Amino acid sequence: MSIEEFVERASEFYDYPLTLTNLIKWGVDTFPEQEIVYAPPDAPKLRLTFTQVWDRVRRLATALEQLGVKPGDPKRLGTRVGALEWNSHRYLELYYAVPGLGAVLHTVNVRYSPEDIAYTINHAGDEILFVKDEFLPLLQAIIPKLKTVKKVVLMTDKPEPPQVKLPGVEVYNYEDLIRSSSPYDFKDFDERTVATLFYTSGTTGPPKGVFFTHRQLVLHAMAIAISTSAPPYELSVRDVVMPLVPMYHVHAWGGPHAMFLAGQKYVFTGRMDWGYILKTISEEKVTYVYGVPVILYLLLTHPDSPKYDLRGLKYGNGGSAMPEGLYKLARSRGIIVINGYGLSETAPVIAQALFKASTLNWPEDKKENYLMKGLRQIPLTFIRVVDEYGKDVPKDGKTIGEIVVRSPWLTPAYFKDPEKTRELWRGGWLHTGDVAVWDSDGHIWIMDRLKDVIKSGGEWIVSTKLEDIISTHPAVGEVAVIGVPHPKWGERPVAVVVPKPGQRVTEDDIKNYLMKFVEKGEIPKWWVPDKVIISEKELPKTSTAKADKKILRELYKNVLSA
Repeated sequence: MSIEEFVERASEFYDYPLTLTNLIKWGVDTFPEQEIVYAPPDAPKLRLTFTQVWDRVRRLATALEQLGVKPGDPKRLGTRVGALEWNSHRYLELYYAVPGLGAVLHTVNVRYSPEDIAYTINHAGDEILFVKDEFLPLLQAIIPKLKTVKKVVLMTDKPEPPQVKLPGVEVYNYEDLIRSSSPYDFKDFDERTVATLFYTSGTTGPPKGVFFTHRQLVLHAMAIAISTSAPPYELSVRDVVMPLVPMYHVHAWGGPHAMFLAGQKYVFTGRMDWGYILKTISEEKVTYVYGVPVILYLLLTHPDSPKYDLRGLKYGNGGSAMPEGLYKLARSRGIIVINGYGLSETAPVIAQALFKASTLNWPEDKKENYLMKGLRQIPLTFIRVVDEYGKDVPKDGKTIGEIVVRSPWLTPAYFKDPEKTRELWRGGWLHTGDVAVWDSDGHIWIMDRLKDVIKSGGEWIVSTKLEDIISTHPAVGEVAVIGVPHPKWGERPVAVVVPKPGQRVTEDDIKNYLMKFVEKGEIPKWWVPDKVIISEKELPKTSTAKADKKILRELYKNVLSA
């Protein structure tokens, strides 16, 4: 057979599909006895092997098919199945069973308002909802607004499931479905079939849907498995991983997909209880934890935290910049913090603080600067920093531009929103809305969100730089710097500071502290905030636990004109 004939007839032989079930199949074949622990704070721990989870995934798939779940293909979506749940083995099973049928898993953000939750379920067109019993009051409140939901499957950690009736909806129990179903025999299908859908909040308008295919998520998982095995992560089958980013948020950063390639033990903790999580980290000998900065802050400032030896624990940071003060607090406890970067639109990981071979010989203080802030693109990802005309800014470590990216796993569009899709993908590159500089070695240093940069008198003030400095004040627990309207300068910076528990700090303390950095030439004097607000309440958070600057800007919009 000639090469021309082979290419023409290739699909007659075997066109291997990059589907998610092939990830878990390989993991089960290679690491069958590796452990998955479900350790909720209010129920006994459950220990399952990869083999046992795979059996449950297959049984769940049979149950889903019997509930009427239909596959999709590259041109149409399969049945949308929503999930309202904390991090658990059940969520992991849904990650594979639903897409394994060619259907679409909608990971519902339970931190949204009830109105936004109802909106996203309706917008997605979910027909079946898997709901943890503690979310039943929420579901009962919004069920009259849900237009497409026909069936609900209840999940519980209690010995006996609650007996619930919902108007016009069939109700099932998760474990009953698992027990009564035989293992499903997964079939191959087109890897371009959509596997997941979830929603991301912007500064204006309702949440926007992003979606990803099997091929995209498999490639994303492979890239993460490669990058986290490299320095400084150096994760292997010997590591014990605890994801502290919710599984409803951007595939829990790809961990539940990459885990079967890396063969790592995973510990899922249900609802986040920080004292219990510290105890579980110790009991399960967790070596790697990942989440947003505020989670690290809550672990380090919890009253029980001093009881535990955290030396050697690695913390994968993402979601927002790591404040320098928090980084130093973590290092004082022996924790190794490693920065990462991504968006909901990018599945999410596209860059990490990866070391080049030459970096390994650097002095520790220089390494730490790169661990905290420096980024390199992960495999198969290409990142540029561009000006407003789409041209690369100089790699001088000074000139600010927007990060744009190309990668095999970027969302192709916003779901049902062609206008915002065109804006996202203008010029053929995905526009992140983040501003950065890059240096001659190709390291990327994120400066701020484009929407959070403060435009004062025609110049930019980088809010994250001010937050970094203020966070190093010994009395500061949390800080956010926002731009507030000013009649002369357009905008001026205002800092909102939350003291550490038991500490006291004043506006003058913060301004005087900043002046030390002005005197050292680290920031110009005109960057010093016009006002520092000391708050006894924690900063408002987004649904992903980042400081919600949109709320802060609205709350303090008149503070400089009062």
